Amino acid sequence: MAEPGYSVLFADALLVVCDKASGLLSVPGIGPEKADCLVARLQGEFPGARIVHRLDRDTSGAIVLARDADTHRTLSMDFEARRVEKSYEALVAGHVADDRGVIDLPLRKEALGSARQIVHMTEGKPSRTDFEVLKRGADAAGFAWSRMRLVPHTGRSHQLRVHMLALGHAILGDELYGDEATRAARPRLCLHARTLGFTHPATGARVAFEAPTPF
Repeated sequence: MAEPGYSVLFADALLVVCDKASGLLSVPGIGPEKADCLVARLQGEFPGARIVHRLDRDTSGAIVLARDADTHRTLSMDFEARRVEKSYEALVAGHVADDRGVIDLPLRKEALGSARQIVHMTEGKPSRTDFEVLKRGADAAGFAWSRMRLVPHTGRSHQLRVHMLALGHAILGDELYGDEATRAARPRLCLHARTLGFTHPATGARVAFEAPTPF
């Protein structure tokens, strides 16, 4: 991926909000080949920048990083207490029948060491996503899709991807959860963190940021 892999939406002395590109890790992975990530690239421009929350490697969009320890602590507590407002946009396979609804299905790891998550009614952690259909359409070849607004009320790993799969509408371009047709339908995972809102640690004012959807 060409540098820098992000664009800055906002920056001040305490924090920086970026629009992360798809294909870039938020933090380093295991092994030297996964050292390249958003934090490493940002620290060249914003020394001391540290991660507050993560986006999956293939998910693009709005992400906030703290520039000092106190800001990191404050923002992390806000995320943990669910005082942060987030919405995502996605393209999914097929036409979702309901215009809006709620997916309330508990999630857990598929197996020890597995990257995949699954719905598990007894061992899963509570997970809730609101959804709204923004548009229904089809490709020239007749492949049907729906453009979705997704609002997670919990922050489980792969929550939106697994919840949409459970609804019967996998996110297009999803190499981990999609079937052959949905994987081939788009060259990237069509999941994007569109909006991000939180209380600024210094001013106490609510701030909101929007990253334009690139698909």
